[in-house]
Amino acid sequence: MTRVCLVGSEDVELRYELVSRETARNALATYDLREPYRNTVALETVSLGAAVALLNDLNWYLVRFADESLVLEPSVSDEEWLSRDLAAAIRDNDVAAEDSERFLKVFGVSDGELLEPMFVTRTGHELPEYDLHEVDDTLVVRVTEDEFGA
Repeated sequence: MTRVCLVGSEDVELRYELVSRETARNALATYDLREPYRNTVALETVSLGAAVALLNDLNWYLVRFADESLVLEPSVSDEEWLSRDLAAAIRDNDVAAEDSERFLKVFGVSDGELLEPMFVTRTGHELPEYDLHEVDDTLVVRVTEDEFGA
C-alpha cells in the first residue's frame, strides 16, 4: 500500500478544511483518514499512481491549506517519503526510483509535530544528523533537484 501524508499550513486546521468542503470530502470518502503528526491527514492508497491522482484531485485545496504533500511508496523506499513532485516524476518514468536518493528534506519530529526541515544531499549511506532542534525522531523526504534548490 502507498501512503499519503498531507501537512497542513500553520494557520489552518487541515482536516477541517478538507472535510468541510464537498468536493474534497467526496474525494476522501473512501479512505480511512489518520493524523500521524499534528495538523496532518494521512491515508493509504493502492498504488503510486492512485496517490498522485488523489493529490491531483485535491490540488485546489492543497495549494490553499497544505504546506507539504508526501507519498511513501514501498517499491521506492520503506522509510523515506517522496515529495509530490518526485512521486509524480517517478510515476511518469521521468525519474528512476534508484536515482531519487540524492536530494533530501529532513523534518525533525518532536512531541508529534513536524518541525522545520533541513535540506541535505546524500553523499554516502549515513545522513547528517538533524541539528536545528532537539528532536525525538526525523522524517526523511526525497525531493527533486528543483525542489532542493528552491
